[in-house]
Amino acid sequence: MFPANVYSERRNRLRKEVSGGIALFLGNGEAPMNYPDNTYAFRQDSNFSYFFGLDHADLAGVIDFDNGIDIIFGNDVEIDDLIWMGKQPTMKDRASLVGVTNVQPFESLPQYISDVLTKKRKIHFAPSYRGETFIQLHSLLNIRISDVKKNTSEELIKGIVKLRLIKDALEVAEIEKMVDVAYEMHTTAMKMAKPGVIEREIAGAMEGIALKNGRGVSFPTILTINGQTLHNHYHGNVLTTGRMMVADAGAESDSLYDSDITRTVPVGGKFDARQKMIYEIVLKANLAGIAAAKPGVSFLDVHMQACLVIAEGLKAAGIMKGDAKEAVLKGAHSMFFPHGLGHPLGMDVHDLEGMGEDIVGYGDEGTRSKEFGLSSLRFGRILREGYIMTIEPGIYFIPELIDLWQDHGKFEEYINYDAVAKFRDFGGVRIEDDILIIPGGCRVLGKPIPKTVAEIEEIMR
Repeated sequence: MFPANVYSERRNRLRKEVSGGIALFLGNGEAPMNYPDNTYAFRQDSNFSYFFGLDHADLAGVIDFDNGIDIIFGNDVEIDDLIWMGKQPTMKDRASLVGVTNVQPFESLPQYISDVLTKKRKIHFAPSYRGETFIQLHSLLNIRISDVKKNTSEELIKGIVKLRLIKDALEVAEIEKMVDVAYEMHTTAMKMAKPGVIEREIAGAMEGIALKNGRGVSFPTILTINGQTLHNHYHGNVLTTGRMMVADAGAESDSLYDSDITRTVPVGGKFDARQKMIYEIVLKANLAGIAAAKPGVSFLDVHMQACLVIAEGLKAAGIMKGDAKEAVLKGAHSMFFPHGLGHPLGMDVHDLEGMGEDIVGYGDEGTRSKEFGLSSLRFGRILREGYIMTIEPGIYFIPELIDLWQDHGKFEEYINYDAVAKFRDFGGVRIEDDILIIPGGCRVLGKPIPKTVAEIEEIMR
């Protein structure tokens, strides 16, 4: 948790972005695993946490834009709770930690909202992602559950996005700490990536490191020798020589800030010639993306530069052919690189994605492409100081996609399908770093995690 003035200042900055009424932020409740008292680890709603900071279930926050009032709705613990939980701070004590003096019982929220509605004041709320929150909003606002989504406040969403995209020094420090945790996670995975090891042994070790140093992983760990499946969460394969292991994982801090790092290594610790060739193309694209990222540059342009590096590298390897720039403009490279170069990073690993990908990633600065591959670029805005982004190019050999395109004769002038056939069993390579946009360029966050061929082979040796 940050100092109280941080949360007060955030709420006051939001007041400048919304014209009037109130903003309602519903915190998350506990989520039962199999019966009410056996719950998953609690995770607070990110917007509630950003403005009200408290990491407890069953809370709500209100920012009154007309009267300059902030309210937290929540209950003090009762004697039954004390038996199981021990002595707890009062709600007033908790609220004071985030600069709020007006505290009301949670059960008074419906009457408060009813009074606001009676006065025909605007109630702003952000998009929901949990079923119980839809039900709460239905009950409080007397709108059908099916209508909740279309009643979200665009004005509030844009205000939240504007504030949360720019990270202050405290936020940067939190994320950088989690990148340093990711260093331990990924270097441990590299040392464990030996033939005969089951993927879950490595994934479990990585997740234990994240839990030791914070709240745990920032998203379900991707660790697989089948890297051609981009978000592969199956961990049951046995590592074998000749395969590449993709590990995409990060850690989350107690204040909900995340890291997101990917490294790809050869099982057994030594790149063969084929692996080294593909890996170094991806590494070159990663470094080109980092070099190009700076204030005033469109992230779409950074993405396209990385795509060109990949196309040129694959052409040099004989896998692509023809004019590389034309191939990229027409989308031929996307058979090998079918996703975006990166995304914002913050309190959510795909930061603010719940607000709507197009609003967050493009806003009024452009229109998202519908072209295969480019349509998966989550972020195309002009980069600004304080943005934290991932840079994560990849090359993948997806047999089903190869077959589909080849059967349709797609991009035969740019793709050497005979050469591609020799890589059907390859899998994939992805290399991802987290960067902060600073004056004149960017800074890679955290302790450098091995990523050159020499560095990886040395640490695995």
